[in-house]
Amino acid sequence: MDYSEVIDFVKRTTSENGRPNEYPFRSRFEHTMRVYRWAIRLQSKLGGDLDVIVLAALLHDIGWEEGRPHEEVSAEIAVEYLDSIGVDPETIVKVGEIIMVHEDKDAERDLSLECKIVMDADLLDEVGAIGIMWDCMATALEDEASYKRAYYRIKNYYRINKPKIRRCKTEAARSEYTKRMQTIENFIYQLEREIF
Repeated sequence: MDYSEVIDFVKRTTSENGRPNEYPFRSRFEHTMRVYRWAIRLQSKLGGDLDVIVLAALLHDIGWEEGRPHEEVSAEIAVEYLDSIGVDPETIVKVGEIIMVHEDKDAERDLSLECKIVMDADLLDEVGAIGIMWDCMATALEDEASYKRAYYRIKNYYRINKPKIRRCKTEAARSEYTKRMQTIENFIYQLEREIF
């Protein structure tokens, strides 16, 4: 399947859906593209139906409507869109189901491999080097921005996110998550040596 048409649809729809953006540097489309790339990497290691994984990854955050869970709105838009471009009904059902549960990272229920991969790809985004960049850029937007304020924000992010490894559904994602947490830990250690 050629995903370029789906990517164009995602870019257009995420720019028009009105989802509030707390930070001017954060792009829902760029997040989606990173999740898409992680999903492909995980699928290459773990298997699963590539079309289902890619379509769910690309469409997982497409919807937004005030007062409704974004995964519900995203699933509705995804199902309607995939039907309009002639995707087979079985694939559409699988993609819709994945999108509906992708936010429930603590889910203990039996999940398909495809669902686990999409959930892990979503979890891996914005952890590691990109998380450090996020914290630095967010700090720069605050009053009295400083290296120390960025340091404390990064350190707090690390503290909050390190235990979230339990949310990884696959060993491949746990391995990558561990590497990313180590990147943050090494950065914090080096930063402490340079600013204190």
